[in-house]
Amino acid sequence: MKKQIAVIGLEMHCELKSNSKVFSSARNSYSEIPNTNIAPLDMAFPGTLPVVNKKCVEDALKMSIVLNCKQPEYMFFDRKNYYYPDLPKGYQITQMTNPVGTCGKIEIEVNDQLIPVHIHDIHLEEDSASLDHFFDTSNIDYNRSGIPLLELVTEPCFHSANEAVAFLEHMRRVYQYCDISEADTKKGQIRCDVNVSIMDEDATELGTKVEIKNVNSFGGVHDAIVYEIERQMKLKEEGRYNEVEQETRRWDEETASTIRMRSKVDAIDYKYFVEPNIPKYKISKEWIEEIKGKIPRLHLERKQDYINNYGLSSYDAEILVKDKEISDYFEECLALEIDAKSASNWITTQILGYINKNSLTINDLYLNPKRLKDLIDELNKGSISTKQAKEIFLKVIEEKKEVKDFINKDNAQISNKDELTKIIDEILANNQSQIEEYKNGRTNIFDYFVGQVMKQTRGKANPVLTKEILTEKLK
Repeated sequence: MKKQIAVIGLEMHCELKSNSKVFSSARNSYSEIPNTNIAPLDMAFPGTLPVVNKKCVEDALKMSIVLNCKQPEYMFFDRKNYYYPDLPKGYQITQMTNPVGTCGKIEIEVNDQLIPVHIHDIHLEEDSASLDHFFDTSNIDYNRSGIPLLELVTEPCFHSANEAVAFLEHMRRVYQYCDISEADTKKGQIRCDVNVSIMDEDATELGTKVEIKNVNSFGGVHDAIVYEIERQMKLKEEGRYNEVEQETRRWDEETASTIRMRSKVDAIDYKYFVEPNIPKYKISKEWIEEIKGKIPRLHLERKQDYINNYGLSSYDAEILVKDKEISDYFEECLALEIDAKSASNWITTQILGYINKNSLTINDLYLNPKRLKDLIDELNKGSISTKQAKEIFLKVIEEKKEVKDFINKDNAQISNKDELTKIIDEILANNQSQIEEYKNGRTNIFDYFVGQVMKQTRGKANPVLTKEILTEKLK
């Protein structure tokens, strides 16, 4: 049998961040209390008309630019007509004939390798309401109705679950870096439809496509793809590939399997037509250039910069760019001329450890980059030891004081060579037998001498200088 390959396409839906919804004045904010963020338009009351949220359009164009898409000359919307209980108007305002972006291409990182991803289109639309199903009834929550939604449709260009999830992770960071969305899957702000087929490696036509609808976690996307590939591969191996039907399935976490929902034909007649209540308007080149100027340096560019220009490991650079606030903190440290590796070490160990333990964000931390610089400067001068620096780190945060407030004569590190030499000479004079043992080959006694110095100085001796002097004295 010829080698089979999987072919995967994604439709990623992400809710945008804005004060109001995309076509109504209702608040666009997450709420666990049903039907609190609603306006008459969201419930399709007669006589209500949509008004376009300019910020949502700008954010949609921003994403179109980031994805290297072609932007349209004119912006307008379409009606997608279908009936479902959570769609009160009987249609959805979306973009079909003239999406906000088409024919894009980006690169993502998979296992430290860059792979291309081709974008079919990205379009702005309104979200539907949501249904809560109970034992004998279903309730409608209109909070989600009209929330701005960006749908990103890729070409079928992925060949594994890992590649698909890497793309979703990449896009989540892009949304967050551009401050377009919180992109929080726990709040249902990202949902994904997955299209999976298999084909002979040398074939020119795709196999039968199966769609898996509304997967709401990246782990679920991964597991659904793995399961569906294995299911289709098994049918192929058994000579039953004709049983793979073009259909819509759902991912069931309890059984860890995809379950058939309905058959799916090539084209459903949604009777698209241009939305008559929203006049089309021209997208000026000046506006596009203005939006481009608001796009920050994204995580992949920053990561390559940290590795290539600052000598950080791929592992440390990845930790730093995982969250934009962390990356911004690090870049502020660089602007203050803190050594990159030193700043990275403090951020990835002490700072992230503290904020994770205390459920904080790095912006909540009293130890800002300037105070971190003061701490590192004192450490580099030899005024304090590494152990003391870690203690002062906690005191600065918890007592909300400056680094200098915790450095005095009583706790300052001894880095004066003459002072240390005098202390070491006295210790060596009282340990002649240990010196003989050291010179006879018991080199591990060296640590004994270091310990004696630390005991004598109550841990204040500069450890590097201590070892240098002892090495010279014990020759």
